[in-house]
Amino acid sequence: MANKPLSAKKLLHYEELIKKELLESLAYVENCNKDQSIGARESSGDLSSYAFHQADQGSDTNLMEQTVMLMEQEREKIKKLYDAMHRISDGVYGICEMCGSNITEARLDIIPYALYCIECMEKQEIKKKKQKR
Repeated sequence: MANKPLSAKKLLHYEELIKKELLESLAYVENCNKDQSIGARESSGDLSSYAFHQADQGSDTNLMEQTVMLMEQEREKIKKLYDAMHRISDGVYGICEMCGSNITEARLDIIPYALYCIECMEKQEIKKKKQKR
């Protein structure tokens, strides 16, 4: 595949897409933080009319752990989106970090923070699976 840089129009499209995803991710994290603070207030006894059972507390703890894990994944996505914005300004957005080929626009439309073309990503996945054995 011949390396052809993305046009200014395409770069603007991806910049807008990344900004939109950033806003959505930041809003998600903010909402999770609000929900957690409300949940913490409720479980701390501020709402003393509620009776807590151990099973309820276990479910609440499990739910909070899941929420923390999802928030951490969302924070990682936010970091990747910011890095993608830097790659746009550095003029290397859409170029595979492994082989230097262009990342397909179809892939960038789905994962705007992609670092690798599909072929190199598959190689990375195979390498990870081998390391786990």
